Amino acid sequence: MFNKLIAAYVREEDGATAIEYGLIAAGIAVAIAVTVGLVGTDLDALFVSIQDAI
Repeated sequence: MFNKLIAAYVREEDGATAIEYGLIAAGIAVAIAVTVGLVGTDLDALFVSIQDAI
């Protein structure tokens, strides 16, 4: 009986799948944050150059 419980626990993949989805979501969030940071800096420089031209 105890062996069956351990075997069922080892075959269970729901927790691993949730962790994988969490890691994917965290990676996407980091990529978005970096992209927004870089684009924001570039946009700020663009607006400053337009302001100076005016």
